[in-house]
Amino acid sequence: MLIGKHVVFLGGDARQLEVIKSCIQMNAKVSLIGFDNLQSPLSGATQRRLTKNVLAQADILVLPIIGTDDQGKISSVFTSEELYLTEEHMGSLPSHCLLFTGLAKKYLKNLCESNQVTYFELMMRDDVAIYNSIPTVEGALMMAIQNADITLHDSQTIVIGLGRVGLSLARVLQAIGAHVKVGVRKSDDYARAFEMGLNPFYTSQLGEQVENADFIFNTVPAMILDAAVLSRSPYDVVIIDLASKPGGVDFEYAKKRGIKAILAPSLPGIVAPKTAGKIIARTMMKLMVENVAEEGNLQ
Repeated sequence: MLIGKHVVFLGGDARQLEVIKSCIQMNAKVSLIGFDNLQSPLSGATQRRLTKNVLAQADILVLPIIGTDDQGKISSVFTSEELYLTEEHMGSLPSHCLLFTGLAKKYLKNLCESNQVTYFELMMRDDVAIYNSIPTVEGALMMAIQNADITLHDSQTIVIGLGRVGLSLARVLQAIGAHVKVGVRKSDDYARAFEMGLNPFYTSQLGEQVENADFIFNTVPAMILDAAVLSRSPYDVVIIDLASKPGGVDFEYAKKRGIKAILAPSLPGIVAPKTAGKIIARTMMKLMVENVAEEGNLQ
């Protein structure tokens, strides 16, 4: 339980709503900043303005999936107000305050480190990434189906990268009858793909492998599908780029060639925000309880 603990939510999207509900259920005091346009107010939470006084009372501060941009701006879909997290704001946090976010850019990391604020990046955790691969894969399949005039079944499909998302995606594509090739860099990933009954190849051979592809799913956050590779792919191939921005595709060249290439990062929050929120809430609640207990402040 989080009885007596003050959890402040600063910005976010629909995924945050599940975390807010979990905190309310665990009897925390909950303050919301940047949620003034919520259609249905959450019973048990209080709307607040972003002030040093509010942050000075926080035991836990929860930021959006991307904590801040490089200038400290915080994204929130539930307000028209621009929110910025500053050095003064961070300096007002109590020494015991814990900060949770999905990913922390350099600006936020520097603020936390200079003010000795303990922070957690949930999206860097293997368990969260693996859980998130489920809605990511479903969203990727949905986008591929919507943008093609053939079925995934019996298609020639390439998955680039055999990480947490790539592994789940390749397995599901294989299960629905696609002919799946997997592009990898490391010999152990090659062995794993072979063991799964997939058709592995090294990404150095990507140019020749794309020549008969119907679908390409990229999970590698580097320019891997460049002009040289795309020039060898069919013009009617459908590319779904799941890597974080700016992705791994030369989108300008793809457009010139008439190739349908779609950048689709953060699919869990788009196609299944409630599920994505529950994944985050489950992990965050566990970390909150464990770390508050370690501080000796849990009631």
